[in-house]
Amino acid sequence: MMVFEKITAMLAEKLECDAAEIRMETEFSTLGIDSLDMMELLMNLEEEFGTEIEMGENKVNTVSELVTLIEANLA
Repeated sequence: MMVFEKITAMLAEKLECDAAEIRMETEFSTLGIDSLDMMELLMNLEEEFGTEIEMGENKVNTVSELVTLIEANLA
């Protein structure tokens, strides 16, 4: 499964919305995702992809930025 689809599926489940509503350019703030939700999402994604996701200084504000971060970790 592609990274984007996995993220949207997880977000849609958490937010109880349709995954089709979530786009690459969607900002987490507009979804009501706070830093605690973000950490939970990252932990779930680490488990799903079997990788450690190091955010470091990276501020992840959009779905696209998160996809890029995870794909870089998987490369």
